[in-house]
Amino acid sequence: MAENRTRPTGQSVAAFLRSVPDAERRSDCRTLVAMMKELTGADGRMWGPAIVGFGDYHYKYASGREGDWFLVGFSPRKTDLSIYVMAGLDGYAPHLARLGKHKTGKSCLYVKRLADIDLDVLRAILADSITRPVGAAADGSGPARS
Repeated sequence: MAENRTRPTGQSVAAFLRSVPDAERRSDCRTLVAMMKELTGADGRMWGPAIVGFGDYHYKYASGREGDWFLVGFSPRKTDLSIYVMAGLDGYAPHLARLGKHKTGKSCLYVKRLADIDLDVLRAILADSITRPVGAAADGSGPARS
């Protein structure tokens, strides 16, 4: 079985954040670090060259593939901040309606800057997602947290 290509690295989160060129994006990253550290009780770790992840869990797919991943995290991508909500965004429609300007993927929120969203709503989504098990997808293909 293939291993995940994205794994924890020994890189410094602080050094990575210092390398973010835009001052506002750097500030947003520091806000996310503080929020995610508070919610998970874990220090951030670099996952690959550009993702900061907090907490961890073990998953196992029905296929037998398994591995470890972070509970919540973010990456300051070129056009957006990608905020990873590993429990997925299903069931968060009422929160997302109040969040502010954003886009979504299956387990990802995309925001231009934190000033565009309600941080209390983001905090509520992240706090709930940390305690919510990662359930199997409707087709049974998703990971189950163990």
